[in-house]
This record gives sequence, C-alpha cells and structure tokens, in this order.
Amino acid sequence: MKTLIENIGRLLQVEEAGKCRPYVCGADMQKLPSIENAYLLVEDDVIKAFGPMAEMPSEEEADEVVDVDGRMVLPAFCDGHTHVVYAGSREIEYIDKIKGLSYEEIAKRGGGILNSAKLLHDTSEDELFEQSLVRVHEMMEKGTGAADIKSGYGLSVEDELKMLRVIRRLKAEVPMTIRANFLGAHAVPAAFKGRQGEYVDLICSEMIPAVAAEGLAESIDVFCDKGFFTVEETRRMLEEGRKYGLVGKIHANELDVSGGVQVGVEMGALSVDHLERTTEREIECLRGSGTIPTMLPGTSFFLGLPYGNARGMIDAGLPLALASDYNPGSTPSGDMKFVVSLACINMKLIPEEALNCVTLNGAAALGLASTHGSIAVGKRANVIVTTKIPDIEFIPYAYTTNVIEAVMLNGKFI
Repeated sequence: MKTLIENIGRLLQVEEAGKCRPYVCGADMQKLPSIENAYLLVEDDVIKAFGPMAEMPSEEEADEVVDVDGRMVLPAFCDGHTHVVYAGSREIEYIDKIKGLSYEEIAKRGGGILNSAKLLHDTSEDELFEQSLVRVHEMMEKGTGAADIKSGYGLSVEDELKMLRVIRRLKAEVPMTIRANFLGAHAVPAAFKGRQGEYVDLICSEMIPAVAAEGLAESIDVFCDKGFFTVEETRRMLEEGRKYGLVGKIHANELDVSGGVQVGVEMGALSVDHLERTTEREIECLRGSGTIPTMLPGTSFFLGLPYGNARGMIDAGLPLALASDYNPGSTPSGDMKFVVSLACINMKLIPEEALNCVTLNGAAALGLASTHGSIAVGKRANVIVTTKIPDIEFIPYAYTTNVIEAVMLNGKFI
C-alpha cells in the first residue's frame, strides 16, 4: 500500500537517510529542519520518500493520494513517560490538593499510589484493559505515536503482572508503538510498611524474574526520591533488571535532589525523568552520558511544583526530552501539545526546542530514535497533519486549540 501526501505547506523535522541523529542537543535544538511545499510518500508502514513538490513522483504510483492543501506535517509525538494503565480515578485527592495538602501528605494518609494500587487490585484484567484502551486512543487522537507505559500500581507479583499483561494486550490492539516498563518500585505497599528492604528483596527475587519469564517488559524503572527508594536500593534493582535484559529508567528529583540522576547515569539508564529539582551537579553528571533527561511539565502544572531547569540543561548542551506523565494522581492528561505549550510558557523554550523535545528526543528517551521521531526514509510512518495554521509558533501559542486534523500511525490514518 502506497500513500502519497501532497501539497504539504511545511514538512517538519526532516532528516537524510544515513545521517539521522540519535538525538538533538544544545543550540541545535533551536533548529527544526523542514521543507516547504513538500510531498511525503509512505509505503506500508514506513516512509519511502519525501521532498519538494517539484520532485514528487507520479500520483499514478500511489494507491492513495491525500492532498493536504498547505497544511503542515510533522512526526507524531513520542511520549517517554506515562502511567495510563490504572483503575478508576483520584479526583477526591484533587480536592485535597486544592485545600492545600501536598503530594507527600496525601501519600502518608494512604492516598496517592497506594490508593491506585487498591483500586487496581479490585479491578479485573479485562476491565483494566478496557479503561486503559480508552486513554490510549485519546493519546493517539492527540498525536502520540509512541509511548512508554509503566506498571507500578500493582505493588505485588500478581498485580504487577496483571498490569504488564494489559500493556501487552494494548500493544497488540493499537497502532501506537508501546514500550512496556516494569515499575514495581513505584512505592512501598502498605503490607510492607517499615520493611522496605523486604519489598526490594521481593522485587529482585520474584517480580523481575516473573516479568522476564513472560517477556512482559523492555525496561525497569525505580522511583528514586525522598520518601520512596534510596540510591542503594535503586542501584540494586537496576542491576538485577539488567541481568534479565531490562534497560533502566528512573524517576528522580521530583520531590528532592535525590541522587537518582547520578545513579541513573552510573547504571547507563536510558532516561532520568521528572527533574523538577536539579543542581549544576546533575547537569554536569548528564553531560556526555547518553542518558536522556526527561522533564514532565504537566506534573509541575497540576501539582504546583517547580518547573525543571529546562533552559539550563539545553544551554549546557544536553538533549532534553519532554513527556506527559499521564497518570491518575499528578497528571491526568496525555496531551503532548499542551506539554509543548507549558514548556514554552513556563520553561522558556522556543517552539523549535519544545518540538525537538517531543519528537526526536522523545524517541531517544524510548530507545526508538532509529525508527521514530523524525521524517526520514525507512523510519516508521507516524505523522501528524495539522489544521491550517500560520506557522509552528501557533502550536504552543494556541494552547487549548486543536491543531491536529489527522494522525497517521504505521502508515494508516487512524
């Protein structure tokens, strides 16, 4: 099946085959390579060719021709941090937040992650799948073509496996590219209160082997932060996961400067995420490491936390990514366009930088930069067709306006 998209006003984030970047960093993030008055040829699920309209192949070579009449086309968003497999919702805690309770105070009262764990335990796998499927479709309609989806609301062998099996079913059901992430170390369950070390033992001796035995995850994550898991515990769990082929990712520095960035770099983590609170030490540690710093501005927006030092990281030459953190407690939204707006408004990124963060760098944070995140021959045909907008600045500027007219995933419009 060949699909020819013609009369593209501006084709964004283009790369030459053989010259594709693993990510974009520093001052280069101010550039978004593009072609005006362009075409894009898709064959099956990959990009076959693209270029100026003057070089477009004959329409007769295509099975389908789509005239976008001057609209823009860009790569689908790559969301490197989500928790969309969960049961129910936590709007009562939202009211607690309005009344002034902090994230940590709600967690100490048995709310937060532990509340979601109880709801998930009481929900069947089929019902959990149906609830999660609705959220994944919402993400795709808003332009997301690839995402990390974590477990972490199970906190027991049985329930963590249930979550990961739901993620496996989602992979088979939808065209969005999904990377499954085992996050047994999301919190210490109530049954292990005062016995955190024993819960870490359970993760290492039972959960990780069980996850690996069924091939349920590509990566392993740990919440390394104040009140959660220590640097030493994090190192141990990532080391154990690595024995089973699980790539490390870390929640770090959301609540405090935790050492999570340093242990992530030490362990070769694919990304270190959150980073609402960082110092120059974290920036220096990340420099040249290959670990992608990933910030979640939706979390700062919803919880009233500081926005991470995105400007400082980019100015230091780092390859910053942005993700949604879609979850029931701290960021009940998977709208990556809104993430771009928040980055521009509150982190002072220019639109080109923010779009680099959610396309190529987002793909890098997923380990998918060779196949996703840019328009290049041979890459996955995951693209967004905008509405008629004046230029890319309009995307973050019109922060509640739907600027997405169509989404193509795996070479087919959804």
